[in-house]
Parts: sequence; structure tokens; C-alpha cells
Amino acid sequence: MSRRKRTFTAVLVLLLTGALAVAAAWHLPNAVSQLAYAVERGQSEAASEQLQTANHLSDAFKNVAKSMRPSVVSISSVKRLQMQQPQVRRFGGNGQMPDEFRQFFGDDFFDRFFYEMPTPPRGYEQQGLGTGVIMSEDGYIVTNNHVVAGADEVKVTLSDKRQFTAEIVGTDKPTDIAVLKINAENLKPSRWGNSGELEVGDWVLAVGSPFGLEQTVTAGIVSAKGRANVGITDYEDFIQTDAAINPGNSGGPLVSLRGEVIGINTAIASRSGGNMGVGFAIPSDMASTVMDKLINHGEVERGYLGALIQDLNEDLAASFNYDGTDGVLIGDVVEDGPAAKAGLKAGDIVIELDGKRMKSANQLRNAVAATPAGTTSKLRIYRDNKEEVLAVEIGQLEASASVSGRDGAADSDLGITVQTLNAETARQLGYDEDVKGVVVTEVTPGSAAASAGIRPRDIIVSVGGQGVADAAGFRKAIEDNDLKRGIRMQVMSEGSRRFVFIRSNR
Repeated sequence: MSRRKRTFTAVLVLLLTGALAVAAAWHLPNAVSQLAYAVERGQSEAASEQLQTANHLSDAFKNVAKSMRPSVVSISSVKRLQMQQPQVRRFGGNGQMPDEFRQFFGDDFFDRFFYEMPTPPRGYEQQGLGTGVIMSEDGYIVTNNHVVAGADEVKVTLSDKRQFTAEIVGTDKPTDIAVLKINAENLKPSRWGNSGELEVGDWVLAVGSPFGLEQTVTAGIVSAKGRANVGITDYEDFIQTDAAINPGNSGGPLVSLRGEVIGINTAIASRSGGNMGVGFAIPSDMASTVMDKLINHGEVERGYLGALIQDLNEDLAASFNYDGTDGVLIGDVVEDGPAAKAGLKAGDIVIELDGKRMKSANQLRNAVAATPAGTTSKLRIYRDNKEEVLAVEIGQLEASASVSGRDGAADSDLGITVQTLNAETARQLGYDEDVKGVVVTEVTPGSAAASAGIRPRDIIVSVGGQGVADAAGFRKAIEDNDLKRGIRMQVMSEGSRRFVFIRSNR
């Protein structure tokens, strides 16, 4: 190729390259913009899909609220009292709210939540507000016992403003459940759900009349299950929720997104008297059982084992050579009671009741209470390093049942002083004269004994599994054991026995 042609070709290539560069420079910003827009469009479509999910959840809340509206009622209770002189009470009672868990009302609920004007000496009426839920077409309503306890008159107001005087069918203070009955037509009952299927994190709605504001709906989640030892009722297995619950919500339903009642709201934990995100509901499995018994029998019959039971901790479990802390320790058995007749002994550890694992004393207590009297149940227990199965015939819990000299010895490491229990001291403490042991006369504050819950007037009957008859025997038993590793004692207090485990820190 000649030089002239090569030059021409090079110039042509250069011109084409320049033209392409100019074209690219012209169209590139537009292409980049289109690409960015496509990304934003994709993000928008994905966000729209997520919004649809949120809308579905919102629709579920709305549908549950609509379905519950005709079933939830407001309850007004009236109690007529006689007074000797006028008195004024204001909202909040004495203005103080203790730190412990509080019921909405309780025996003194009028003092806490209502304003009363000065009244004539001859008498006056106290009024309380609560909530209930219709659970049958023929007018049975479930609420809390403390909403209607001691009331002379109970009024029920439906969502359509119709008002009825309610009959108190039955109340059960140990679970804080009450059942009312109204004579009304075309009622829309709610339905029970299975609280046993609930899981922590499930959405729930609380419906009620907080501060008299009827048909208020709040939403939250199940924060915890199986809450016990709260100190509200005798039989506790509460659902904990952060759905807003306030005074007036008592007796109202806690509802799943299926529109089923899975709990009856009963209490809050609060420093102010209002919602702080910790509310408690009686699980539907317990509430429905109590409701049926109140309707059919007018009272709740409960099973009775006749044993003092307690939870295990690591030290107590290890002292029995038991692996783990799941199980229930038998602290004492009632003479001639069902447990004693079945051969159950102090120091046994209950592993199962009728094939179901027992993980806490509260669980066993509730399970026995729910078992009909006369039922023969099987207890799997741990005793002397092996498992056994005992058959026990469950008894019936009576409605009234709830649940000196210088011959002494002191142990500075444990912070305890005892003296031999004689017949006279036993009588003074309310025990039979033949009870053997040592009575605690002094406990050093902050000591190992104090931390273990030992108090003056307690009677120590055994140390390290061996019976103790006098102060000398107690002293020898202490000397024979390594206090740094810890020692197990059996203690009598107010007629009942329990185990304690004490370890010296010295």
C-alpha cells in the first residue's frame, strides 16, 4: 500500500473514532440515567410488594377488631357500703404504686382507680368498671373475679348500647375468673383458642374499656409464657404481653389474629398505675376449664396431692445426685394424704405426671389442681439415684385450703444459732411435743443462712440427710460436712417442711 493510501486510511479511522466518541459522549448520560431509573423502579416495585404485606397485617387487625366488637362488653359493678362519716377518695388511693406486680382492682380497687365525692354518713355506693367477653349464645360472659367481687349489682353494656342486669353465676378467686349470665337475644359469642399453641412473638390484640373508654383495641406480641410466682393469684400460668392494658381492661379478651380468645386480661406491672408494656392474661386453656366448672357445678373442684413442693436449683439437685434442675422436689408430705398413701417421701423428685415432664413446682401444682379427684395418676420420681413410678389417687382440695434453755449451738460460718427443741418450745411454736430437731434462735443478717431463707423460729430437722435430735447433734453434723462445698438441710416453718442448701463463703 502506498504512503498516500495509508495516510488516507489513518485519517478516516481517526475521523470515525472521533465521531463515535462524540456520539458516546452525547448518549452516555442518558443511558446512565435510564439505568438508574430502572434500579429505582425495581426498588419501588419491591417496596410496593412489602407494603401489600403490611396492608395484609393491617387488614388482619381490622378484621379481628370487627369480629370481636359484638362479643366484648363493658361491666359496671356497684357495691353499697355504710360509713360512719364522710370521706373523700381520689384517683390513685394514697397516690403510691408499689414496685411489685399489681392487679387492676383487687380488694381495694375502688381506692386505687375511682373518685368518690363526699357522702352522707348513712351510706354510699362504690362503682367499678371492667370488661367481659360473651362466650355463648345463651349469654354466658367471662370476666375477672376482682371486677365483680362483693358487688351488689352488676350491669353489662353491649356494643349496641343495650344494657342488662347480670347474674353472677360463679366466681373463682384462686384464678381470678368469674362467669356472668344475661338474658339477651341475638348475641354473637366469641370462641376460645388454644393458648398452648401460642409462641413468644405471636401478634395479639387486647380489647376492653380502659378508663371507661369502650371498645378500645390495642396490639402487641406475646412477650413470654408461663409466668408464675407473680403474686397475683394462687394458680398462675400467665401470658405476658406488651399490648397496652390499662385499668378497665380487666376481664377483657386477649385475642389472636385468628380472632380467637387466647387469654383473659387480668393484671399489669406498673409504677404509675398505667400501661408500661408488661401485662398479664390468664391463658384460655385455664380460663375455659374454670368457666365450664362454674357453669356446670357453681364452683371449681381441684385435685389435691398432699405434698409441699418446691423448685430445684443446681445446689439442691447436686445434693441429691440429680442431673439438671428440671423436676419438682418434695419438701414434705401430709400425713395420710394422697402422696403419703402412694409412698411419696420428702426428698423425692417428681420428673413426670402422667407422662408429662414437670419442670417447675408451679407446673405440677396447676396440673394436679386440674386433675379430677379420684383419678389415679402416675408419678415418675427420682429417689436414691434411680427412677421409680408411683400410682397416686388424686384427692380433692377443700375450698378453704390455700396452699427454752441454754442448750444451744452456734456456727459463725453459717451465721446461725440454734437450741434443742423441747416439748414446751414445740407447743409454743404449734408443733406436737414429739417433734425432734433444733429451733433457730438467731440468724445473722447477710449470712449464708439468711441468704438461704432460714429465719428465727424455723426448726431444722435434718442436716446432710441425717436426722438432728438436739443441738449437739446439729453441731456434729455441721462439723462432719464441708461447708465450703455446701450442705442440705430440711427445715420446718409454720407447719410445712422444705429443703434449703447452704454454702459458707468463708
